[in-house]
Amino acid sequence: MNSPQAAPFTLGAGLPIALGADHAGVALKDRLAAALVASGREVLDLGTNGTASVDYPDFGHAVARALLDGRAGAGILVCGSGIGMSITANRHHGIRCALAHDVTTARLARQHNDANILALGERVIGIEVALEAMAVFLVTPFEGGRHARRIGRIDAADAQGSTP
Repeated sequence: MNSPQAAPFTLGAGLPIALGADHAGVALKDRLAAALVASGREVLDLGTNGTASVDYPDFGHAVARALLDGRAGAGILVCGSGIGMSITANRHHGIRCALAHDVTTARLARQHNDANILALGERVIGIEVALEAMAVFLVTPFEGGRHARRIGRIDAADAQGSTP
């Protein structure tokens, strides 16, 4: 007798993927957006859309808010290094933004940390690696178990506004 197969996991299935970048990440953001659209995913592009200098926190906050208010099911942020964007997004309760430099860190961000936003640095990651990291991030499920307990501890401290 054949068992029904579970549908493959896709982070944010049924909702757009929110993308945001500053001037140092706009080229990579646009390439990622094109790949998402080509794969059938809907994209919520929250800017920026040019190379004029802008402030990365504006875009990190916008992507985090899009997830929190239900307009997006996952997010991708890009700046020069990915660091500023990840710091910004992680200021929001309920957001777990992970900076990844390769496929392995993107996969582990989902498996172990239940990350819902991926941060990438255009100046430190190649386009092919970024595309692969994004693809793996979006199809990797959270493992739960001991990792859920740890995420719970993070969330508890976040809700208190300080470290326990």
